[in-house]
Amino acid sequence: MWARQRNRDRPIGALPPRSCWIDPPMKSPASVPILLFLLIGQTGFAQGRFAGDAPRKPKPAFPGQTEAPKPAKPSAPVKLESITNRLTGPWSVALLPNGHFLVTESLGLMRIVRPDGVVSAPLAGVPGVKVVAAQGLHDVALDPAFARNRWLYFTYFAPPRGEKPAIWPVEFFYQKVWTKPLAERRLTDIGTERVARARLSEDETSLEEVTTLAEGAERRIVFAPDGTLYVTGADRFRFYDSKYDGVEHDFTENPDIGRNFSGRVLRINSDGSIPKDNPWLSRATVAPETFAHGLRDPEGAALNPATGELWVTDHGPQGGDEINIIRAGKNYGWPDVSYGTQYDFQRTDGRKNVPVGNGKTSMPGVEEPVYFWFPDIAPSGMLFYTGDLFPEWKGNLFVGGLDAQALVRLVIRGDRVVAEERLLTDRHQRVRDIRQAPDGAIYLLSGAELLRVTPK
Repeated sequence: MWARQRNRDRPIGALPPRSCWIDPPMKSPASVPILLFLLIGQTGFAQGRFAGDAPRKPKPAFPGQTEAPKPAKPSAPVKLESITNRLTGPWSVALLPNGHFLVTESLGLMRIVRPDGVVSAPLAGVPGVKVVAAQGLHDVALDPAFARNRWLYFTYFAPPRGEKPAIWPVEFFYQKVWTKPLAERRLTDIGTERVARARLSEDETSLEEVTTLAEGAERRIVFAPDGTLYVTGADRFRFYDSKYDGVEHDFTENPDIGRNFSGRVLRINSDGSIPKDNPWLSRATVAPETFAHGLRDPEGAALNPATGELWVTDHGPQGGDEINIIRAGKNYGWPDVSYGTQYDFQRTDGRKNVPVGNGKTSMPGVEEPVYFWFPDIAPSGMLFYTGDLFPEWKGNLFVGGLDAQALVRLVIRGDRVVAEERLLTDRHQRVRDIRQAPDGAIYLLSGAELLRVTPK
C-alpha cells in the first residue's frame, strides 16, 4: 500500500510547493521507481499555504462572486463503483463508443481500461513525453465523429528535438527557467507544449498517423459547436515571480511568451489550421491560434450547454482559483491581477505572501471571473451535467478539487454561481477528471482510480 503525504505545510527551500503530486496505483509494488520520482520532483503550479501565513481576504467585485450565497440542497447518496485502482498519475479519460475507456497517465502512457477493470499495456505510437514540473501527457478528447473516423486529440509536453523522453526533477526546471530574468526565459530549452491528433487502431493497441496540430498549450481540449477546438495552456514563465515593477504587463512583452507560452486559450480547426475569425490574426507578435489570454493554469474546461460558451477553471497561486467565461480577444488578468497572493521564492522559501502584480484584484480591460475560491480548492476537470440519471443535477457545473479532495457541485443561474456543495469529501482523494456517459452516469479519475458514480 502506498503512503500518501500532504506537503502543503512543509517548507521546501527555494522550490515551488509540491501540492500537485501524482497519484500512484494503490496496489502495484512494481511501481516503486515512480515513488522515487514523486519524492524528488513532480510538482504542480497549485496552491499550498504554509503554516503561519496570513493571506489577505480579497473583496469580491459583486455579490456571490465567492462563497456562493447559499449552500446547495444536499444531494441524495450516490453509489461509487471502482472500475480500477491500478492507474499511475491518471490525468484524463475518454469514453469510447464500445464502452471501453481511454486513459492518459501524466508520465507519458495511454491505456485502455475495460468495464471489467482490466487495464491494457501502454498503447504503442504515443509520442515521447518530457515529464518535468507539471508538464507531461495530459488531456485526450475524441473527435465528434470518432465512431466513423477514429480520430482523437491529445496534449503533451515534448522533449526538444534530438532529446530522448525523460523525467526531470523539478530542481532542473527551476534552475534552467525560473532563475533567469523574464525576458531570457525560453521554455523551448526544456521542451514544447503540443496538441496532436492520431487515429486509435481498430484493435485499440496503438496510435496511428500521429500529427502535431499546434504548439504552446497542453491542458484541456474542448470541441466547439462549429467543429473548432479550444485548447487551454498554462503560463509557464510567471507562476512564481514575486518581483513586479508595478506597471501593467502586456502579454507580448517577451516575444517568446507572446507567440508561444503565455497562459491562454487556443482555437484551431481540427486539422490544425487557423480559423479565419480568430481575434489576433493581424498581430505579428501574437500566435494566430490565440483566442484569449491572461490565464495562469486553466486545468478545467467545458461548454455551457445553455449558451455554447466556453467556461474554464483557472488554478490560482495562493488562493484565487477562478471560473471564467472565455470570449474572443479578452484578457483575464494574469499576471497583473488576481484574487490570490503570490509565492516569494526569489527571496524566501515561499512562506511570505506577496501581491500579484500591483496588488489589485481588478482593473479596466480585464474580465472578472464568474466565481473564485478563497481559500483555494486547486480546480482541475470540469463538467456541465446534462444527463437524466441525476435529474436534480441537470444544468449543474461540476469541478474536480485537487486540494479540496472533493467533487465540487455548483448550481448555475445565468452566468452566476448561486449555490455550492462538496461531494465525496470522506474519500480524501483528489478528483482530476470528470466525464458524463451517454446513460447519464458520471466517471471520475480520483487518486489512482477510475470511478463510476450512479444513484444509490
